Amino acid sequence: MFSIQNVTLKREDHIVFENLNLTIKAGEKIVLLGINGSGKSTLLKLMNALEFPDSGEMLYEGKALTKSALKHKQVNEDFRRNVGLVFQNIDAMLFNPTVYDEIAFGARQLEFDDVDARVRNYAELFGLTPYLNHVPFKLSGGQKQKLALACVMSLSPKVLLMDEPTSALDPASTAKFMEIIAAQPITTITATHNLAIAPRLGERVIILGEKGKILYDGSSENAFEIELLTKAGLII
Repeated sequence: MFSIQNVTLKREDHIVFENLNLTIKAGEKIVLLGINGSGKSTLLKLMNALEFPDSGEMLYEGKALTKSALKHKQVNEDFRRNVGLVFQNIDAMLFNPTVYDEIAFGARQLEFDDVDARVRNYAELFGLTPYLNHVPFKLSGGQKQKLALACVMSLSPKVLLMDEPTSALDPASTAKFMEIIAAQPITTITATHNLAIAPRLGERVIILGEKGKILYDGSSENAFEIELLTKAGLII
């Protein structure tokens, strides 16, 4: 589904990734770990074509993700429909007058013919039905996080990219979120600092180190050994 080939990305004097290589198959549930600055959020943005590498290739379903390719309206719409990103800064995603309009926005832009049904279905799934007429910015942090997930899920994406999606959720909401994600027959890539829930978010774990170097890429069964997590700086 995704093929990342020799990707290098620099910001001023800082190297974010250097010759990064990674392949992600359809249907995989992946957990992305790493200390602050290891490139987790940036990797998600590269996969969502919000940022582009200085060199190397980003491929989605065998097609290059480039600025020029995404200038074509149909190519861009197809990609945006299939690959959704839930930002760590939820407020950056919210700009509509009501929760209903927020969930409906993407489906309207892509001209779905069942917008109302999608809104109500995902509002119900994430417990937002009582707030459909509310102003998004007046919701609690946890409610905003649920709203952001509902907005992306309402487009029925093939790939769901999530950056710290449970940071504002209480334990009960976190458990419900993990049930929902586990039940989705789609590819999910979740960046998190929460080692307690990480094993339940995916069968494959990728741990990033300095310059985006992959310190571990494998089964979640072997990813949480003390020596490995200490080396990655995830525990002290």
